[in-house]
Amino acid sequence: MKSNTRPLLTYTVLVIIVMLSLGVLLAQLTRSYFITIFEERISVESEYFINTVKGYIEDENISSDALEEFSDQLNTSVLYVNNDKEVVVDTISANEEITNEDKRMILTAVQNSAEQKKGRLLEDVFYYSTPLTVDNTAGSLVLISPVKSLSTITKNIWLIIGLTLLLGLAAIFLIGFNIFSKYVRPIRSAANVANELAKGNYKARTYEGHFGEAGQLSQSINILARNLQQMTSTKGMQENQLEAVINNMGSGLVLIDEKGYILLVNRAFMENFGGEKKSYVGYLYHEAIPYTAIHEAVQNVYMFEETVREHILLPVNIDQKHLEVTGAPIFSEKNAWKGVVLVFHDITDMKKLEQMRKDFVANVSHELRTPITSIRGFSETLLDGAMKDEAMLERFLQIILKESGRLQSLIQDLLELTKVEREDFHLTLEKIKFHKFLEDLVPLVENQAKKKKISLYSNIQGDAVVEGDSSRLKQVFLNLLSNAVNYTGEGGEVTLSFEDQGEEVAVSISDNGVGIPKEEISRIFERFYRVDKARSRNSGGTGLGLAIVKHIVEAHHGKVQVISEPGKGTTFTVLLPKEFTNN
Repeated sequence: MKSNTRPLLTYTVLVIIVMLSLGVLLAQLTRSYFITIFEERISVESEYFINTVKGYIEDENISSDALEEFSDQLNTSVLYVNNDKEVVVDTISANEEITNEDKRMILTAVQNSAEQKKGRLLEDVFYYSTPLTVDNTAGSLVLISPVKSLSTITKNIWLIIGLTLLLGLAAIFLIGFNIFSKYVRPIRSAANVANELAKGNYKARTYEGHFGEAGQLSQSINILARNLQQMTSTKGMQENQLEAVINNMGSGLVLIDEKGYILLVNRAFMENFGGEKKSYVGYLYHEAIPYTAIHEAVQNVYMFEETVREHILLPVNIDQKHLEVTGAPIFSEKNAWKGVVLVFHDITDMKKLEQMRKDFVANVSHELRTPITSIRGFSETLLDGAMKDEAMLERFLQIILKESGRLQSLIQDLLELTKVEREDFHLTLEKIKFHKFLEDLVPLVENQAKKKKISLYSNIQGDAVVEGDSSRLKQVFLNLLSNAVNYTGEGGEVTLSFEDQGEEVAVSISDNGVGIPKEEISRIFERFYRVDKARSRNSGGTGLGLAIVKHIVEAHHGKVQVISEPGKGTTFTVLLPKEFTNN
């Protein structure tokens, strides 16, 4: 059964019960009233019948026909029974409305009853019994009258009640439907919408066309739903924005509750420490994060309730990350303790820059100190009298000239490196026929190679045109060729190769010299870095050439690749795009 029809059916059943109860009550009252009236009437008539029956029995002045006629006129049959249970007078047979079964039942009731002057209703027959003594013989005079009118009245009562009930039900349905449409249905609709709102469906709405309090309720529910939907939308947008901000922070973030459980981690934190979000959220911080320094920072925040900063060194594969951890307590508006927020700043690059600055200053100081010390020492020696010895004078002056040239080269490379590292550094672009460009470089290093009896080979194929700065690219390849000759022993080989690879060209410079250890390859492009410092210095290098090479190649949007094996040689490959594009 639908809940929408339940109230109406309840009221209908209640009305039916009330009407049926009313019908039963009216029927009983009518029956009792009718019996009382009959009893009073027959009680009065019994006096006439007593005299008539006595006259009929004692002096026989009254014939049986007269007695039956009198009985028929009053519609009352007479039955006189003595105490010996003999029927003396009987006019029932003349009344067709009274059956023999009724007669038998009345006789049985009169003979078995000890009550006197009592009227009773037996189905559709009413009988009244009164004591009567005739000729010294006691008995009972029974007056019997059919009462089918009582059944008719009862049926009419029930008919009226039935019609009234039908009219009442029709009225109930009409009024109930009207009430249901105007009051119950809108309340039901509002209740359903309220249930949907409670479930989180803030798009639910109810019809607002009702009047009165129901209309106000529907309107209020819809206003509430719209406000909740707007609040949810705003809250969702704010949550998405907050989540986007947290996940896109460059610093790692961890939120810990007052019991020590991790509530939130962001993407930067997982990139630094590894793992997935589910391996952190919901766990105690000292179980999920395996670093004692972080545990101590959190404990200090819990103990002192103030901001704490710590520095930790995080091993990642063969490298190390430097992280600055800032822990701050979280309090509610009522100053209640809510937890700790940790922010992890990756300062690895800052540390590297600081170290590079220190190394640069130290390297420059060292590189400058050596030639300056030599120049000053030999100058002082000459001033102390050695200049009078012509042979020694010439020798010392040659050394001073060599060291000053070395000092000049170092300063020139520093200036050149500073220039290419500047943000406003620009290239003078032109179309370069690369095979001709490379062929013109070979003679420039032939003399240097001949001094060491090094065989210089070139394998230049293709006829590619590359857009670039010819003077800068010349500086790159001359540097690489000079390094190949310098770090190759006497009688070795140096090969210059060129290959057109479609959208880019590849220039390779190979040697069979000393080679570079694998662990040193990643650092050879650092300023002043030397694999073999003594050999590099004796070869005349400043330690800045490869750093300059890297910056110029990257300025052309290219890249440098290195393959080397100690004792077997090294191959530098420069990849350059044919067309220069500004990014």
